[in-house]
Amino acid sequence: MAGVSIGVLAFAMAAPAAAQNSGDNAETQYAELARQQSTRAGDPAYDYAFATAAIDAGHYGEAIIALQRVLALQPNNAPARAELARAYAMSGDIDTARQEFGTVVNDPTLPDPVRQRFTGLIQTLDKQIDGRGNDVSGFVEAGAGYDSNINAATDLTQITIPLFAFLGPGNLGAAARAQDDGFYEINGGASVVSAVGRQDRVFASALFNWRDNFDSDTFDIASLTGTAGYAHSFGNSDVISLSGQIQKLWLGQDGYRTAYGAIGQYTHLLDGGNAIAASAQWTRLDYDTDPLRNANRYAVGLGFVTRQASINASLGHEETRDPLGDAQSNTFFQIGGGAEVPVADRIAVIGGVGFDLRRYDAPDVLFLTEREDERLDASLGVKIAITDHLLFQPRATFTRNWSNIALYDYERWSASAALRFEF
Repeated sequence: MAGVSIGVLAFAMAAPAAAQNSGDNAETQYAELARQQSTRAGDPAYDYAFATAAIDAGHYGEAIIALQRVLALQPNNAPARAELARAYAMSGDIDTARQEFGTVVNDPTLPDPVRQRFTGLIQTLDKQIDGRGNDVSGFVEAGAGYDSNINAATDLTQITIPLFAFLGPGNLGAAARAQDDGFYEINGGASVVSAVGRQDRVFASALFNWRDNFDSDTFDIASLTGTAGYAHSFGNSDVISLSGQIQKLWLGQDGYRTAYGAIGQYTHLLDGGNAIAASAQWTRLDYDTDPLRNANRYAVGLGFVTRQASINASLGHEETRDPLGDAQSNTFFQIGGGAEVPVADRIAVIGGVGFDLRRYDAPDVLFLTEREDERLDASLGVKIAITDHLLFQPRATFTRNWSNIALYDYERWSASAALRFEF
């Protein structure tokens, strides 16, 4: 079974093949050639061109059939056999891919540089077949920007609390009103995936975020998240995984919340490099200074991913463990999507939008009504590849939270720029 490393590997295998196309261009070329199949199938030149386009567009089964037609007429066609090996690797059949590459390597007409490259690829496939090998990746990012509302608070200066309505409107303190500030932030992360068997992997990752506001220490934020789990790949390339996760969040340099839980996910691969995933999650939330908010959160989710975009939705409930905190218990629905669209060589536009709806279980003790919130989040940015590993990313975000309780009704926007190094 081919994992992520095989997918990356297979895209690098086409030394004898035509140049790779990506995204919409690959699908367009595949569609144009597919329309000619009824009249041209069986012509080796056509079948080879159709197969390479089909691989690039993610239609591996059709590519394999077309390349088998080529090799039936031209059994010594080394480029066609290399493409066939690539198609098998991309489809998840690394045993057959290994055999086909072995045949190509033994072709005496193969140039030595290409032979050396294929020999290295075969060694990688052998590691996958034997259940060996590790993949390590990560990133470090540093940036700065401006935030119009660092504490996600209302811009009102006065508010009337129903429980004390007889006193009239009350003035809000600075911490309860929207505060703007400049900031800098540092993010980093690393992950490792290790094969423990032919179709089994263990994985672990760590993520760190530190955001420091220039003038206000009260709302500085830092977090550390660790994840570890196990994944099993099926013969059809589907993957099931189970992981545990723990996160510590600091606010104003003091401990704020600890969260830990478990996530189960099933991913089904579709044609064209797309995938659909279903997940279930349980999380325990422990607040350092507000035990009435301690809760258990349960959620189920569904996501769809393509080469350039994704959409995810989740539905869940958060239940406080102490009945006295039930005003914080809520049912939520979240949906969001994002895309990365290349617009020029080494430049892509990135964007996303999300919506969060929450309905709380019990009336707020001060406002005497059950809280109802709807939040819209949007972001837009540019990703510029300075080198293969160094990226420059300017970005803008916008958030609008509507609430029937004025204290929680707010608007927020930010603009930032960051340098990101990936390895």
